[in-house]
Amino acid sequence: MSSAKHRRGLVRPLSLVSIVSLLAAIGIWQLISTYFVSPLFLPSPISVGKGIGTLWRSGQLQTDAGISLARILTGWAIGSLIGAPIGFAVGTSQFVKALVDPFIHFFRFVPALALVSVFMVWLGVGETAKVALIVYATAFLVTVTTATGVSAVPDDKIFAARCLGARPLYLLLHVHIPAAVPHIYTAMRLALANAFLVIIAVEIVAANSGLGYLIWNSRIYFQTTWMFAGVIAIGVLGLASDRIWRQVGRTVLKRYVGAASRY
Repeated sequence: MSSAKHRRGLVRPLSLVSIVSLLAAIGIWQLISTYFVSPLFLPSPISVGKGIGTLWRSGQLQTDAGISLARILTGWAIGSLIGAPIGFAVGTSQFVKALVDPFIHFFRFVPALALVSVFMVWLGVGETAKVALIVYATAFLVTVTTATGVSAVPDDKIFAARCLGARPLYLLLHVHIPAAVPHIYTAMRLALANAFLVIIAVEIVAANSGLGYLIWNSRIYFQTTWMFAGVIAIGVLGLASDRIWRQVGRTVLKRYVGAASRY
C-alpha cells in the first residue's frame, strides 16, 4: 500500500478520534460547570449554546464575526503583500539586507499590542488603525521568513544555473521563488493567528463592533454566556481560516509547499 493510500485509510479513524475527544471535552466542561463551579463564572455548554442562539437570532453574532473577519483578512493580505517582496529583496541582496536589517529585527520584537495607543493617536479609532496594526503584525513575520527561505538556496544551485546561462529573472522565477514559497506559506499561516490576536485586543480597547467588542461589552451586563459565545466564534473562525489556507497549500501550492501543508 502506498503512503498516500495509507494516509487516506487513516483519515476516518483519526476523524472519529477527534470527534470523541471533542465530545469528551464538552462532557467534562458540562460536569465541571454543573457540580464544581458556579454557572455565573463557567456557564455550561448548554447555556452557552442558548447564548449563541440568542445572539444569532438577533444578528449580532454574524455581524460582529463578519466585521472582525474582514479586518483580519484585509490586514493579513496587505501585510503579506508587503512582507514577501521585502523578504525577497533582503534574501537576494546584501545591500538591501544591510539597509533594512536593523529596522526589521528591531520592530519585529515590538509587539503590535504595544503600539495600539500609538496607532490610535496617529490614525484615529476608525478602521484604518485596526487594519494597520494587523498589517504591522503580519509584515515582519512574512519578511523574515521569506528572507530565510530565499537565502537558504544552496550556492551551488545558483552557480550551476548561471553557468547554464540563467539570467537574473530566470533565477528569481525558477530558483528563488520556489525555494521561498514554502516559507511564505508557513509564515502567512502563523501570521493569520497573530492577526486574530491583534484584532481582538484592538476591538477591546477601541471599537464599537467586532467579536472583541462583543466579549468586552458583555462584561457590563455580566453575560458570561455571551463572552463564551464570542470566544467560540473566534475559535471557529480561526479554525476555518486555517483549514482553508491548508487546503490552498494542498491544491494551488501543492507543487511548492508539499509537507508544509500536512499539519
